[in-house]
Amino acid sequence: MAYVVTRLCQGCKDTACATVCPVECFYEANAPSAELPDQLYIHPDECIDCDACVPECPWDAIYKEEDVPEIFKDDTALNKLCMDRRAEFKGSVQVEKPKPTPDQREANKRKWGLT
Repeated sequence: MAYVVTRLCQGCKDTACATVCPVECFYEANAPSAELPDQLYIHPDECIDCDACVPECPWDAIYKEEDVPEIFKDDTALNKLCMDRRAEFKGSVQVEKPKPTPDQREANKRKWGLT
């Protein structure tokens, strides 16, 4: 089972998780749109389930596929698009961003209906 980046990454897109990935399986859309939101994606066939990305994600946006909260189940198929429609994606570009506060993380979760 691969890991999945959920919509908690949308609008945040911190690449700390991608930086530690030993197989560089993180991608982003070439041209973000409503169908391909501006977030990171994990290529399910490239992910080796090493777990390195999870503690590095400052937005708590990454889950094992079997642990994705019900409200984010559609995000599994969304991540798969970087495999199925490879030409529409590029490898993630490292972007240094300030880390969110605990209050900002919780507000982001509330925005998407997680809490």
